[in-house]
Amino acid sequence: MTLVKKPVTGMKDILPEEMQIRDYVIGLIKETYKGFGFTPIETPCMENIANLSSKQGGDNEKLIFKILKRGEKLKLEEAASESDLVDAGMRYDLTVPLSRFYANNAAVLPKPFKALQIGPVWRADRPQKGRFRQFYQCDIDILGDSTNLAEIELILATTTLLAKIGFKGYTLHINDRRILKGMAMYSGFPEDSLDEVFIILDKMDKIGRDGVARELLEAGFEKECVDRYLSLFEGIEKNDDPIAWLAGTLGESLEAGTAKNLQAICGAVRSTADLNFRLLFDPTLVRGMSYYTGTIFEIGVDGFPGSVAGGGRYDKMVGRFTGTDTPACGFSIGFERIVTILLEEHFKVPGNSEKEAFLVEKGIDASVLGGVLKEAMEQRALGKTVLVSWMNKNRKFQKEQLAAEGYAAIREFFREELKQK
Repeated sequence: MTLVKKPVTGMKDILPEEMQIRDYVIGLIKETYKGFGFTPIETPCMENIANLSSKQGGDNEKLIFKILKRGEKLKLEEAASESDLVDAGMRYDLTVPLSRFYANNAAVLPKPFKALQIGPVWRADRPQKGRFRQFYQCDIDILGDSTNLAEIELILATTTLLAKIGFKGYTLHINDRRILKGMAMYSGFPEDSLDEVFIILDKMDKIGRDGVARELLEAGFEKECVDRYLSLFEGIEKNDDPIAWLAGTLGESLEAGTAKNLQAICGAVRSTADLNFRLLFDPTLVRGMSYYTGTIFEIGVDGFPGSVAGGGRYDKMVGRFTGTDTPACGFSIGFERIVTILLEEHFKVPGNSEKEAFLVEKGIDASVLGGVLKEAMEQRALGKTVLVSWMNKNRKFQKEQLAAEGYAAIREFFREELKQK
């Protein structure tokens, strides 16, 4: 049987050009986040299926790659349901594994704990441009800090990183799940229907306010509730201080302190960050994960669909493992989306001038080859990238390829005599 040379559907091979960019971005991530006190950790790619199916991952729980039991535990003929066959799954994000990690190791970790996690995740999604079934995520999280310093530090670290990569002029959208709930409760929606309301609200950027109204009415909600709800968004647009206006309007429907907390976060970011981006209170921001409990944020780049980073506060997740709630907040950058943007912009990794290629003609004297290799080692010791390779018959094409790979200097060593051209 002929073997299949293409990757499994939804996966991809990564060519050298992209790999150079990925390595460069990961290097910036580690350098930048280290400066903010984040500590690298690693969790397994597999998790217990009960952890992944705890109804905290939203629609992602429908996309789990499930793993069959192994050896004697796998009894196909006796299986009455899927649970008899499956006991683990591939992680679909890094937040659930982090929460388990913290619950298991909290006794030996500092408080608060600032974690950096970079690694692949898997989702059985429908593959399309820019969306794969295996992709990398990069998360920073602060566990054990209930104050808004966690949100502020996460935002500052993430925007600092994006500035180093070269992003500017983007928009950081910020909201609070408690504001979402307060607006819906004030409008008269039943509390047990809020998830459905938020799913429809999340479409506002695509279907507009009229589309949201239509879908809410089609879902069976009363017109009076829908009209009152949408009037809040009109009021927000007309006010210079929408958060304060909203707090005054919602009254007891909004949890005490929510508005002041969000105002403090925005104020601190505006006064501290080098604002080469726009900070926007966005009452339509929902974030799909049901585990968010407070502040939520998302970064959008003009001309690129979807977000390139997002996160928020999830104070209840660790408690699912321990029985005691632990304050937690995180921000994840869309690593694959950022790399895609850089590739589309023909981004070149800085420092390629330090790359040099030595092309050696086959049959060269051994002593001459030794001298070439010695010089290459001396240059490498100075931190330069030096490629030593045999010379191809088509030297012109070989040199063009090397130049495309970023080798700014190419030296040639010939058999007859040691000389440079």
